[in-house]
Amino acid sequence: MLRDISVISYGAAAALFAVLSVLIATRYLRRDLDRALFLAALVTTLWASTLVSQSLWGHPGFFVRYLLELLRDTAWILLLFAMLRDAFRQGKLASQLKKVLGASLFILIATLLTLGSLEFILGVALLDGKTKVIGQIALALLGLSLVEQIWRNAPGFGRSSMKYLCIGVATIFTFDFFMYADALLFGKVADSFWNARGFVNAALMPLFAVNIINTRKQPVDFQLSRSAVFHVGTFLFAGGYLLFLAVGGYYVRALGGAWGEAMQVLFISVSLAFLVTLLLSRRIRAKLMVFISQNFFDYKYDYRNEWLRMTRELADLSNDPPLPERVIRILAGLVESNAGAIWLRSDQGDYLLNASVNLATPKYTIIDSDSELVRFFTDREWIIDLNEYRSDPISYNLLEIPDPITNTPDAWLIIPLYLGNELYGVAMVGRPYSKVELNWENFDLIKVVARQTCNLLAQMDAQNRLSRAMQFEAVSKASAFMVHDLKTLIAQLSLLVKNAPKHRNNPAFIDDMIATTDHAVRKMANLVDHIRKPSNPAEENRSPINLTELVQELIAHHSHRAPAPSLQGSPDNIFVSADKEQLRSVLGHLLQNAQDATPANGDISINLKTAKGNVVIFIQDTGTGMTDDFIRSQLFKPFESTKGLTGMGIGAYQAREYIQELGGNIDVTSEPGVGSCFSVRIPLLTSEAEIRAAAPSVPIQETVQPQKTVN
Repeated sequence: MLRDISVISYGAAAALFAVLSVLIATRYLRRDLDRALFLAALVTTLWASTLVSQSLWGHPGFFVRYLLELLRDTAWILLLFAMLRDAFRQGKLASQLKKVLGASLFILIATLLTLGSLEFILGVALLDGKTKVIGQIALALLGLSLVEQIWRNAPGFGRSSMKYLCIGVATIFTFDFFMYADALLFGKVADSFWNARGFVNAALMPLFAVNIINTRKQPVDFQLSRSAVFHVGTFLFAGGYLLFLAVGGYYVRALGGAWGEAMQVLFISVSLAFLVTLLLSRRIRAKLMVFISQNFFDYKYDYRNEWLRMTRELADLSNDPPLPERVIRILAGLVESNAGAIWLRSDQGDYLLNASVNLATPKYTIIDSDSELVRFFTDREWIIDLNEYRSDPISYNLLEIPDPITNTPDAWLIIPLYLGNELYGVAMVGRPYSKVELNWENFDLIKVVARQTCNLLAQMDAQNRLSRAMQFEAVSKASAFMVHDLKTLIAQLSLLVKNAPKHRNNPAFIDDMIATTDHAVRKMANLVDHIRKPSNPAEENRSPINLTELVQELIAHHSHRAPAPSLQGSPDNIFVSADKEQLRSVLGHLLQNAQDATPANGDISINLKTAKGNVVIFIQDTGTGMTDDFIRSQLFKPFESTKGLTGMGIGAYQAREYIQELGGNIDVTSEPGVGSCFSVRIPLLTSEAEIRAAAPSVPIQETVQPQKTVN
């Protein structure tokens, strides 16, 4: 009867693997993996056929069957190495580990084959039966190690294409391991294992066939649930544990003498109680489920889609909705919720409610910096499930939840937001649409997304602070310019008041006083307009200006002080578009600086030249001059002055800024002890209609046209 079962068992294996060999050979021999599977199926067919022949006719002998057994194991290991090469090509497996496994298997197989062949040829027993069995156990263990490494290092999207191969090969080696371990323990191969072995191999053939079909056609897919794997794993663990228990009980009885039977009963009872305790432990069950989910199953999230969705949400630079609200929606969406709130750390250290979505928050919303929740998050990066907290507060060390959270209806998850290693904020997620079971994967994803979004929140806060600082800087800059202009006006009016007692009866002084006062009034009116409308573009105040007349007026105005500036030659009327008062202020500042730097017996000259649509005003003096380093690093730098406390250090900077607004520039050449030359380039006015409007009494022939160059 046993012989009949053996024939049927191995006959079924031979027939099915022969069909698999024909299927692969006729259709699927393009890849190295296909060819390795074909070799394994062919050798397995030959191996099973030999065992059928031995059961029916008693041939071939033991050594032929033993060598075929080794060849069969070698063929399946070659298939694993073909799979391993694919995993290594993905860069997932360290080359050192691959070399160690490969060398170990090669040495073991070569040793067993060599000694077996020599024993068959020479008839000399080089290995005893136990050594051969140990060699088979070692082959099975190394094969299982290869399967584990392939599965662990394969990318998630690649596991679906090799999972059936891994399951099938792992089952073959696992069955061989138990069969040979049992044989090593009891001194012979059990008939039950031996007769079932062929059926087990035959039952695995569809897995290999499905894998081949899946790689070429529409996949034939099936899934194992985590619960199924958990229960199967528990069953295998219990079986292995009971096997260990039987061995231990046997040795306890054998070595216990007169107390042997009692010690055996005690050992078995205590061990069974320990096994039941392990199987009923919720903590161990939870850890085992996490281990199975992490190592044997695809993830419950499509991380590529989740990351792309989050990136699209956060890449929106608009403020509709604001970034904190988007962060809440992202975190809530990970757990099928649409409500939440977020608290961010203030400058004082407390955590203020920054935004809420679909939640009714209480009146008092501040989370104190010294609250237990903040200290809890400072020590550990945990996500608090308020449902779990209410049912078992001890699991959270009787943590006291702040009132702003406990008084919020539908509060569910409390998520810490870390910036580096510091707690930057706290997020709260409301109850989901439907019941959601959270596991390690939910918590890991929430933690990663929370850290990423926290970085963006901190960046937004830094940008807001920088924007406020820039606004204050703009106000300070405008104030400095106004102070500079007011200082000039105060100096003019002070000089006027100082000379009034001496020249009150001088009509020329009265006329000059009226003109100076009028200029001061217009200047202050312009400052007031600038304060009221700081955002008006400079172009709105521009108008056609006769630059020649403006320069002549400035020369006359500064002639009362030595050295008096002089205009070289008799330039024609030159028109530019600018704000007359600002241009007067800029050129007047340059003339005043030239007078400040030049002794009374020195010389200051002004020259006007036009070229290529521009007019260049040369202001040259024979003063103290400047070094190249001063011109490069300090001359046009704001708040840098050579006049000590009497200067603001922004005149030259303000002059260059305005000239550049007009489309021109200011260049400086200078030499200490020789003098300086400021070259002010301004674009010429291009419209003849505007020139006529600015100077209707001046014939058009007497104006400098843009197309004409005057030297």
